[in-house]
Amino acid sequence: MTTELKSAVERRGQKPPKRLQIYYHPKVEGSDTFAREMANHLHRLGIQTEVASIVDDEARTHLLEYDMIVIVGGDGTMLRGGCMAAMQSVPVIGVNYGRLGFLAEVQPNEWKGVLARILVGDYWLEERTMLHVEHFRGDEKLDTAEALNEAVVSRGALARPIRLQTWVDGDDLTNYVADGLIVATATGSTAYALAVGGPILPPELKNILIVPIAPHLCIERAIVLSEGATLKILVRTEHQAILSADGQMEVPLQDGDHVIIHRSDFVTRFVRVQEPTYFYRNLNSRMSQNPSADKAK
Repeated sequence: MTTELKSAVERRGQKPPKRLQIYYHPKVEGSDTFAREMANHLHRLGIQTEVASIVDDEARTHLLEYDMIVIVGGDGTMLRGGCMAAMQSVPVIGVNYGRLGFLAEVQPNEWKGVLARILVGDYWLEERTMLHVEHFRGDEKLDTAEALNEAVVSRGALARPIRLQTWVDGDDLTNYVADGLIVATATGSTAYALAVGGPILPPELKNILIVPIAPHLCIERAIVLSEGATLKILVRTEHQAILSADGQMEVPLQDGDHVIIHRSDFVTRFVRVQEPTYFYRNLNSRMSQNPSADKAK
């Protein structure tokens, strides 16, 4: 071990993982082969590994047996893997095998060098705030979800705006007339929220961002809520509306339903080997990529 690496290990002081679970997305061509190549390499180094599809429910049941999970795929796969890892307080590292790779730490040609550093404890953990989302019909709670990126209340297939009356910590905010409302974390600020004109928030912030979609005669600007705020959204519509969380679920909403969103008790812990300033350094390179030239998520 080099002197520089010894110094980095002492500075970061993380526990070297001995057991790794590797997930791939079955619809991302080549990701399964890549994941197995990685597992074979780790096995030769004496590391216990398991390879599974991100949709394999059986593999999730023994996630706690592992010190860390590796996600091979795009940002969508990272969102799914990050949420399930957060439920068990297991750290996660992403290998970009998709488009932009905002959440991934490793590019496909870097993985051996990065894993070598991780296996000697040369890494740090970055905690990302999540959202807790609750769907009510009257006093009955129908659904709950945890989201790493965002929760979205939006119109259905019919191209008509919906009315969304909102409260922050019990006080009136505004009555949105729009195609929908995005409620995002700092992580989600570079996703759907950014696409509709929202600001980019640094990843360590714990605030909640709300951004209207195609607003009409109401507040048009994004709003950053105070850390720890609770948002209530009352849906008024004559047709179908939808609640989604990280694009992984779609729940039909009726007129009079309400959604309550606040910071989750869970956090996603990303394994990082880059310096803490990585976010700003990578931002422009990620934004200037041509998605059509990359693999599908």
